[in-house]
Amino acid sequence: MNTYKIAVVPGDGIGPEVTSSAIEVLKAVAAKCGFEMTFEEYKVGGSAIDEYGHPLPEAALEGCRASDAVLLGAVGGPKWDSVEPALRPERALLGLRAGLGLYSNLRPALLFEELASASPLKNVSAIDLLIVRELTGGIYFGEHGRYDSDDVLSDGSVKGKVAYDTESYSEGEIERIVREGFRFAMGRGKKLTVVDKANVLESSRLWREIAEKIAPEYPEVALDYLYVDNCSMQLINRPSDFDVIVTSNMFGDILSDEAGMITGSIGMLPSASLGAPGTPGMYEPVHGSAPDIAGTGKANPLATILSAAMLLRWSLNETEASDLIEAAVKKTLADGFRTPDIYSGVGDIPVNTSEMTQKVLERL
Repeated sequence: MNTYKIAVVPGDGIGPEVTSSAIEVLKAVAAKCGFEMTFEEYKVGGSAIDEYGHPLPEAALEGCRASDAVLLGAVGGPKWDSVEPALRPERALLGLRAGLGLYSNLRPALLFEELASASPLKNVSAIDLLIVRELTGGIYFGEHGRYDSDDVLSDGSVKGKVAYDTESYSEGEIERIVREGFRFAMGRGKKLTVVDKANVLESSRLWREIAEKIAPEYPEVALDYLYVDNCSMQLINRPSDFDVIVTSNMFGDILSDEAGMITGSIGMLPSASLGAPGTPGMYEPVHGSAPDIAGTGKANPLATILSAAMLLRWSLNETEASDLIEAAVKKTLADGFRTPDIYSGVGDIPVNTSEMTQKVLERL
């Protein structure tokens, strides 16, 4: 019998609630499919700041490295807005991604037929796209800082304090993530869209050069390009036309949230962060910590439960268990159960976080 070691990082806000739901489902599907899972919990983010004075304790990072996969809730909240930038809870996410060597973030956006009415788009037929986001380069990891300037602006005022963040990408960083985009497109609809800002940014022009270099290796994949501002419009205008989008760290961060909303709720979107073979992947819902609803039972656990299904598929190769979870979620939605974020009224059955989890377990 296979036994897997899972590092659990509940985080802050609703993170502990939704990860607890996902663990219940993982335990149930493991028993059903004949394998075992052990879970080791680590504090990261705001909760780690409160206890250890740092958002990413070394012991937590080492524990994640020693696991087969990492299940993450969400980090951050206004409670820690005043801490110095280097110690903000969100720095823990960057540290985990860099420390685990996770450079590829997969964010599927799938419109469940049962949730079509929850989409803010009118007459939407089908949305099934995958955003492949580069994770360890770009502006989030570039040089940043502040300095004082006596330079005078055109209106006569002095610049004063200047803050800067640098967008920087290497050929190697771009090539490995673009290849991931082509690889996933081959397994889906064979269409890849590179999203950039090549009319302005030199780093984006390098993205296009490398995509053009790699494209002949994948003659079956139709390759096109969109500027990020145009892509944000086209996701609203023609979302069904997209298959796989590959893009930079910041652009992917923004576009994946937009894709989440047009599918009905960001509370439905899972994600996976992957690195080289043998590296433990990290799985988390796309939504944030939502401290305003923490402890109220309003949190939707489905994004984290679907992230757990991705964990089974991509890190553990337990595809049957992954399929069972996804089918149970779909059946739960088909039976009308809805947390507040996806509740639309007539015919829906309102449930809280724990009740939604139980409904999935029953259908599993």
